[in-house]
Amino acid sequence: MFKRLLLTGTAALFLIGAAPITQQGSATQASPQEVLDAAPASAWMTISPDDLVVMTLADGHQITYQLAPEFAPLHVANIRQLVRSGYFDGASILRVQDAYVVQWGRPDEDKTEAKGINPIPPAEYEFALPSGFKALPYRDAYAEQVGHVKSWPVASDGHTAWLIHCYGMIGVARDVAPDTGSGTQLYTVIGHAPRHLDRNLAVVGRILGGMEFLTDRPRGTEELGFYKDDSQRIKIISAKMAADLPPAERPSFQVMDSDSPAFAAWIKARANRSGAFFVKAAGAVDICNAQAPVRTAQ
Repeated sequence: MFKRLLLTGTAALFLIGAAPITQQGSATQASPQEVLDAAPASAWMTISPDDLVVMTLADGHQITYQLAPEFAPLHVANIRQLVRSGYFDGASILRVQDAYVVQWGRPDEDKTEAKGINPIPPAEYEFALPSGFKALPYRDAYAEQVGHVKSWPVASDGHTAWLIHCYGMIGVARDVAPDTGSGTQLYTVIGHAPRHLDRNLAVVGRILGGMEFLTDRPRGTEELGFYKDDSQRIKIISAKMAADLPPAERPSFQVMDSDSPAFAAWIKARANRSGAFFVKAAGAVDICNAQAPVRTAQ
């Protein structure tokens, strides 16, 4: 049995059954959930534990996030090294800015403690347009095209491409240029997609599980939502690469393959909602409301 976490703007949680596609207001158009329920096993890809980080907070809650080495290899290499060196053990949630981001790291950052990393990697804000890019047939306010590459949300100007600041995506915090951020402080989007940040920071991953334990934090009272002092911050007890955990303790996630027919059907259903509730289908979908569905084994 799988429990499905749909990474949409509301991060809604659903339980999967094995229900067949049924008619709902249209003889031909299935609902997004019906498409997911009917998707074959071949439509799902298991995420490698080498790309998963398990972060445990002082209150016992866990957050699991996936890294994106295909798109930001140097920053991801830094993050893996930081996790494995224990750099994030004892770090804190530093900032919770309402409808914007949650940021974590060390409040009094000493980069000399971060051994074995590139302190100022090149700006991995964009990359050459991959051959596997599958564009959505809908307009976008920020890019010439948007779509998916290996189930990641990607935008393009026709030549270069970049990962998108959608809800739950993870970026590398930085100072002003030429500092691009090393990965010692990370953030995730918890509000409306701040697309103006695209191509201005390195996007390196996405939250897969435990997002609610970040979004429900008290908002910071200082400028940009930073916490005033250590008494307001919650500690990170540990951050571990899933691959380094005993097999029985590793989280297991699958993401829907954006190259599969089932994913194409799901996108169509998201753009053309059916059923008794919907009076008129939008005929379009925003890329941040079309993030690839994720499910976790239980």
